[in-house]
Amino acid sequence: MSDPFYTRTVAAPKSSFDLSLRPSQFQDFVGQEKITERLILMVEAARQRGDVVSHVLLSGPPGLGKTTLANILAQAAEAQIHITSGPQIDKAGDLAGILTKLAAGDVLFIDEIHRLHPSIEEYLYPAMEDFKLDIIIDQGPNARTIQLNLPKFTLVGATTRSGMLTAPLRSRFGTINRLDYYAIDQLSLIVERSANLLEVEIETEGAREVAARSRGTPRVANNLLRWVRDYAQVRANNVITREVADKALKMLEIDAEGLDEMDVRLLEALVFKFEGGPVGLSSLAVSVGEDESTIEEVYEPYLIMQGYIKRTPRGRVSMPKAYTKLGAPLPKNPQPELL
Repeated sequence: MSDPFYTRTVAAPKSSFDLSLRPSQFQDFVGQEKITERLILMVEAARQRGDVVSHVLLSGPPGLGKTTLANILAQAAEAQIHITSGPQIDKAGDLAGILTKLAAGDVLFIDEIHRLHPSIEEYLYPAMEDFKLDIIIDQGPNARTIQLNLPKFTLVGATTRSGMLTAPLRSRFGTINRLDYYAIDQLSLIVERSANLLEVEIETEGAREVAARSRGTPRVANNLLRWVRDYAQVRANNVITREVADKALKMLEIDAEGLDEMDVRLLEALVFKFEGGPVGLSSLAVSVGEDESTIEEVYEPYLIMQGYIKRTPRGRVSMPKAYTKLGAPLPKNPQPELL
């Protein structure tokens, strides 16, 4: 059996995770209040029973805090966390190697769990339900099954595409939680906290300026803050004001609505090249020189959420807000989906 070298084991109470901008405790986690309340209750109930926390599924777009919540859950439960991802588990032996190394109460975090191979999922079902693992030894007439008892553990699965999860796997999670995009006020608090950790002075309006251009995503907010921090350090005496944040983000070609260069190129392609649509995803991807999955998973959700484009059965369609953004006149005979 090959050693699952791709997993990382983290001692949750004191780990390098604490040194990053990610919060390490529930009280420091901003936003997603309903989800954090559920997880806190689950941890406390398990502690009172002397049991492990039920399996948890976290879904939602990238950068909203799924990995962070998994680490916080492990720390709250005073457990070690083992981190891997669906694409890294190639065969059943890899999964067996991971599961047999777990100790009682450990947390196994599988990122992009929807990308697990169906045959590997079959091994995961009894492990999640009965904490047993069935291993097949030999082949053909000599094949036999050995059942191993596993210590009780908590599986935390994260996915950006919950619709791709199989029904049997989805049903085996105790709770299913979907993370939503963050409001500007919530992101402002995250930016201010991160600025304090980065030891850079930031004004409230400066934090709001960064938050407003962060696409509702904490990961984007922290990445932009690091850039604004560098800009302020070199050109603004290490103080982030609204004006400093605005100038720094304009250097990255991120406008006041949080749209970057690729967002604008997508809107321009829809409006000018395809006359507002509808247009298929493959044609749109070719026109801007970007991968289809990147457009669908990274750029489109925010543009749809902000009302710039719409998905229809016939393809992508530009909305009136896109024309206003580009300073283009509305078509005289708009498509039925436009208005």
